[in-house]
Amino acid sequence: MNDTLFGLDQLFTDPKFILVFSIVFLTALLSFVVRRAFSRFEKETKKTANLWDDAFVAAAKKPSSWLVWIVGIAWAMQIMAESTGSDLEKLIHPLRFIAVVSLLGFFLTKFITEIEFASIASGGDVTTANAVGKLLRISVTITVVLSVLQTLGFSISGVLAFGGVGGIAVGFAAKDLLANFFGGLMIYLDRPFSVGDWVRSPDREIEGTVEKIGWRLTAIRTFDQRPLYIPNSVFANIALENPSRMKNRRIFERIGVRYEDAETLPLIIDQVREMLTNHDDIDSEQTLIVNLDSFGTSALEFFIYAHTKTTDWVGFHDVKQKVMLEVMEIISQKGAEFAYPTSTVNLIET
Repeated sequence: MNDTLFGLDQLFTDPKFILVFSIVFLTALLSFVVRRAFSRFEKETKKTANLWDDAFVAAAKKPSSWLVWIVGIAWAMQIMAESTGSDLEKLIHPLRFIAVVSLLGFFLTKFITEIEFASIASGGDVTTANAVGKLLRISVTITVVLSVLQTLGFSISGVLAFGGVGGIAVGFAAKDLLANFFGGLMIYLDRPFSVGDWVRSPDREIEGTVEKIGWRLTAIRTFDQRPLYIPNSVFANIALENPSRMKNRRIFERIGVRYEDAETLPLIIDQVREMLTNHDDIDSEQTLIVNLDSFGTSALEFFIYAHTKTTDWVGFHDVKQKVMLEVMEIISQKGAEFAYPTSTVNLIET
């Protein structure tokens, strides 16, 4: 019993043990201080309109505390290994490097994600934010993995050479997958459409609202609420319309009045043109035409060609209805009538 107490007494009075204990204690204390400091920073950054400081604090809050523990524990282990002559000393440096690099990769990935979400929340383009975020995260991950492999003693040149040969083999085996990947990359670069756009293809039965643009598939929700998943390579070989980016919507209607109203037709045309020119919902800077078009079999036909200011599908039909009702009122005010198909039957007595 006395020997045991004597051994513990020697351990507690050993300068190495005191140093290690002090390092662990200071590490815990410093970790606590760092966490409290970042909590304070988080409150302060929320008061500003800058999204970068919010993203930095949110991404660095946990990694900074973990970094303190990694450095502190590695230092304490190094002192213990040196005092005991253990072979563990040879592993401390590479393990510490791997932990720090991995922690840095975690911080950068989290920071990129926070910036991506903040950019979208502040009204940024969803497609661009997602594309840039994915590319940056992939770059960070590859860099961290290569650094760890080099630390573990693997030849980076050998890994890259193996990756090149393996890439050729994978390219032949998964050409469709690569085609979809590069198709997605072209969508991100060319940006023919974005998340939330209404798209349709005259070549395929594709029409709906874009919900998600992935690296392999693009998800479109049709107007009858069916999900449609399209490989990205398809968009390289089809024509695609994006009505969401229209500047105006067009009203193009033919109207027929009776031949008996030929004398009042010029007045009707002039008044309809004036009505459209002064209409609040019609874009007068775009092409506007109201003219006699043809002598029909039972009607004098004139046409209306105008563009609405709104591009909203529902709003467009409301404007079109107002225009058509006003045209009907003008025709009625001039004492004219719409023409209907008529036929004449001649009866010959025999």
